[in-house]
Amino acid sequence: MGLVNRMGMGDKRTPESKIVEEGVHDFGGQPGGNTPLLEEHVDHENRTLWGDAWYRLRRNKLAVLALGWILIVVLAAITADLWVPQSFGDPRVINSQTAAAQRLLPVSSQHPFGTDDFGRDILGRVIYGSRVSLTVGIVAVAISVIIGVFLGAISGYYGGWTDTLVMRITDIFLAFPYILFAILILAVLPPEVRGITPVILAIGLLGWPTFARLFRGSVLSVKENDYVDAGRALGASDSRLMFRHIAPNAIAPVVVYATMSVGGAILTEAALSFLGLGIQPPKISWGQMIESSRGYLVTAPLLVLWPGLAILTTVLAFTLLGDGVRDALDVKMKD
Repeated sequence: MGLVNRMGMGDKRTPESKIVEEGVHDFGGQPGGNTPLLEEHVDHENRTLWGDAWYRLRRNKLAVLALGWILIVVLAAITADLWVPQSFGDPRVINSQTAAAQRLLPVSSQHPFGTDDFGRDILGRVIYGSRVSLTVGIVAVAISVIIGVFLGAISGYYGGWTDTLVMRITDIFLAFPYILFAILILAVLPPEVRGITPVILAIGLLGWPTFARLFRGSVLSVKENDYVDAGRALGASDSRLMFRHIAPNAIAPVVVYATMSVGGAILTEAALSFLGLGIQPPKISWGQMIESSRGYLVTAPLLVLWPGLAILTTVLAFTLLGDGVRDALDVKMKD
């Protein structure tokens, strides 16, 4: 009888009921039960754009591994004062009484990375150096993002002479080699003024042109959508259109590039510190550690190896995380 009714009157099952029945047949559940197929379908339907991106990011093993390493470095940098001086001695202080006896010790349980030419623990110095590198990388990129997104939004949204002016200024900044421009800025400063703040400002103020161009192109694409025209027809202000409708849908490329740019900022800071234009003693920087140890490259290569590995792994982690974020934010990617 049920078969006759279904053949005569047509299949009036809703899509949800079909999913339930298919799930029952596939997984051996009971009608009305929570089947894996139904749960996955409902979970996918309820996810937002950013929730869907986080779901895909978690499935990227390299990105998760990179994020884990970054979190370890950040946690070690934040909590360094609580355990590094007690375990390995203060790496910022030279103890004149024990410096000769502790000088250039090999790897041991007491000093996992050995000691430097002043008897200071290298592991402790690498951990304290991560503070400077992460601060410079994150804060400098944040400055670049703020300036670039603001100018890119104005340029892309209004167009006309505003777009021309902003883009010509951007071209002027891009015409100068990035690292040479930073060296020029820091070289004119007296040595006593050099430090973490000038390095952050130099890197941050020189990195915005790329973000401006990237966000401008994204705004130009998004502002042509129908929902923007509808909002404008309803009388929405320019600020509401930008912050509520355009920016949230145009910011994804900026997020990806900013994640990768943190590694580039860390490399730039290391290069400036290696040249003596960046972080000055007694503050610790990975680039400064390499510069102060280059005379021992043959006799004690570990002095250069450990900070070099710290730079390599951290920059690689931000690059891999940026790749994962790019794939996660790509709406064309399928689960």
